[in-house]
Amino acid sequence: MAVGEPRRVGYLYALPALLVYAAFLLFPLLHSGWLSLFDWDGLSLGTWAGLSNYADMFAEEGAGAAFGHVAVLILFFSVLPVCIGLVLATALHRVRIRGLPFFRTVLFLPQVIAMVVVAVAWQRIFAPDGVLNFLLGTQGKAWLGDSSTALLAVGIVGTWVQTGLAMVLFLGGIGKVSADLFDAARLDGAGPAGEFRSVILPALRGEIGVALTLTVIAALRTFDLVYMMTPLGGPGGSTTVPAYEIYQRAFHTGQVGSAAAIGVVITALAFLVTYVITRVAGRERT
Repeated sequence: MAVGEPRRVGYLYALPALLVYAAFLLFPLLHSGWLSLFDWDGLSLGTWAGLSNYADMFAEEGAGAAFGHVAVLILFFSVLPVCIGLVLATALHRVRIRGLPFFRTVLFLPQVIAMVVVAVAWQRIFAPDGVLNFLLGTQGKAWLGDSSTALLAVGIVGTWVQTGLAMVLFLGGIGKVSADLFDAARLDGAGPAGEFRSVILPALRGEIGVALTLTVIAALRTFDLVYMMTPLGGPGGSTTVPAYEIYQRAFHTGQVGSAAAIGVVITALAFLVTYVITRVAGRERT
């Protein structure tokens, strides 16, 4: 924008993007909120339900279990990848191995592979005659068919997928840190742990915030892994998550209003997580 142009001209430049955002994101979100206030099967005329869909959702055991499962998946999709990514990025920065771009590409590769392909591949790994049982020396263990291990198996795949994203973000952040800071830390006698605590960790607060936001949202909207690896939500509903509950209610049981209510709650949680992480990361930088 040229110097002296009114501020409102800047909004005109942004108007096309705002219209696209409103048409494809804002309007569907508001419409879902409106549908969540009705008892509707998707075909016949709906009846006003008010907030009863939300009250029933929190009272139902199935929906409560689904949100409990996604809380467990946040550990695997977000916390573990961020921790592992920090360790890998720090190690790759210190060691300076040859072929770093190759290793970075390999670890980031799960992010660009279709999640359906990832699910099918890992389904074979976890199969009774799969690679995992062969390596562990177990006979016919059905990891995805056991209610005690199915959610753990899905979480392990999530950790594998999200670790590369976190590591690449942290490597980019470390690359922006001045070499003088590392030299000063070493002159002060800081070892690898001290260097990580005093230089790397403070410098990566912004990147950690971004990684946490992206990975937590990925956990909240997990659907394809559950749908492909554990059909029907796993044995005894052990892997049902909110996104899968939306699919089941909207397309199988005719509870479109209830499905929309779950979608609204997921969206609200995503906004809340983003807001909290952004505020904490921003406060730490100041």
